[in-house]
Amino acid sequence: MSSRNPLDVDLRRLLGTGAKLAGRAADEAYFARVCFRAGVFEIESPQRLARIVHSIERHGLLASSIAIGAIRQPDRVAIRDERGDVTFRELHGRINALANAWRARGVRAGDGITILVRNHRGFLEALFAGVLCGARVILLNTSFAGPQIRDVAEREGTDLLVYDDEFGEMLAGVQPRYGRFRAWVDDDATDPAESLDALIAGASTDSPPKAERHAKLVILTSGTTGAPKGAPRDEPRSLAIVGGLLSRVPLRARECTVLATPMFHTLGLAGMALGLALGSTLVIHRRFDPEVTLDALADNRATALIVVPVMLQRIVDLGLDAISSTDLRALRVIVASGSALGPALVTRATGVFGPVVYNLYGSTEIAQATIATPDDLALDPGTVGRPVRGTVVKIFGEDGRELPAGESGRIFVGNYAQFEGYSGGGSKDQLEGLMSSGDVGHFDERGLLFIDGRDDEMIVSGGENVFPAEVEELLAGHEAIVEAAAIGVADERFGQRLKAFVVLHGGRRLSADEVRQYVRDNLATYKVPRDVVFVDELPRNPTGKVLKRELAARD
Repeated sequence: MSSRNPLDVDLRRLLGTGAKLAGRAADEAYFARVCFRAGVFEIESPQRLARIVHSIERHGLLASSIAIGAIRQPDRVAIRDERGDVTFRELHGRINALANAWRARGVRAGDGITILVRNHRGFLEALFAGVLCGARVILLNTSFAGPQIRDVAEREGTDLLVYDDEFGEMLAGVQPRYGRFRAWVDDDATDPAESLDALIAGASTDSPPKAERHAKLVILTSGTTGAPKGAPRDEPRSLAIVGGLLSRVPLRARECTVLATPMFHTLGLAGMALGLALGSTLVIHRRFDPEVTLDALADNRATALIVVPVMLQRIVDLGLDAISSTDLRALRVIVASGSALGPALVTRATGVFGPVVYNLYGSTEIAQATIATPDDLALDPGTVGRPVRGTVVKIFGEDGRELPAGESGRIFVGNYAQFEGYSGGGSKDQLEGLMSSGDVGHFDERGLLFIDGRDDEMIVSGGENVFPAEVEELLAGHEAIVEAAAIGVADERFGQRLKAFVVLHGGRRLSADEVRQYVRDNLATYKVPRDVVFVDELPRNPTGKVLKRELAARD
């Protein structure tokens, strides 16, 4: 009986580690080239380069994006919101001042700064000041109800609170030790004290001291099927997210992006960070309005629009006449993510905007996984694309074996940007070093990924596996239907059955029997929803995800 030589085992481990390090170095070099091509990096004078390197060493990649913009193009508009324009120089100074004010009040690295703020300059000021302090920055969803907001704020650890005036009553009773500060002060407010503006006005704009530790960002899951969870992330130490996006999406430096997605959301946060890294102008509004967004694209000659699918749907619903009469010649990129885009919407959007739609697939936990370019969507509008470099995507069966193209199974992802586990404990399932996305899907023979449904939404009806997403996509393609959602409900005979909630176009009529027949004509009989409920709209959170727990609670 032979035994392994320990030296051989150690050598194999060293070789494996060396190969991984070499692969990582090659990926980072690739991302750096992509960033240089897009204009994130430039050839700098020795003096300017020294200032940039000093800022990155002192405050990290994320916070330095503002400083670098102020060094390179101090008078360029960084943010355009309802209050007007803020240049990179002004934004840099305001963020420094806020960080200095908070440090003077006692905030230190590791303290929790909770932000409940809509899309305006105050969000960026609070976020980046928190990062400069090395804080644990918690981004709250603006659609949360009062009790949910207070529960999450307490659970995640709130030492300082930043909020818009409209949320003041919801936050009653939340009294963190370093205070409460208002980011957006309503026009009729009589007392602007304890506002971010007041703090900034009274503090130094000098760069604050280097924080004792790196900041963490806590992004909350959507909570569409249960309580939202905190997903902490360290400040990025890799170019993977920026480089991965830019390798497929042709954004370039010093352009203009209309950012419609809430910045507390993973897509909105990534879009904001990417825009600032490129030195571009970000146009933001506190609330989404399709007509305002369309006008903003034209007025600012924006080259990019970042949206969640329901926002894109509302813009497309404005009609071809409204869109074609708007000057959108500069628009080259529409990035959509956050929920299922769906082939029907891809086809409609491409029909009115041209081949400019990019479908990103990922989640709060796994970050970006795949990107579908216009060429991919032309092959099949239902795809979410191909993995970006540095990302591994595999499909596993119930027995843990990797499945070949064409077979559906659980999606697992590995990259340089995954989260470290939920702040309350626990994580996503892992297999072979990859993390579950929570979805079920398959690759086709061309290497394109398709999402078949959520692994926790699959129902078994009469012994057959049914994914609601397939029925939802089919119904969304019906000419009389705006959108639809399907859930599983208990059934005495079949164990479970599908129940569909359908939103019709204005003035259109459709019976429940016609809906069922449409599904029966296109899918297997066991996928036909036995219950069909017509509703005016589907309940959604601000990122466009349907709140199926609310649908399940309806009679």
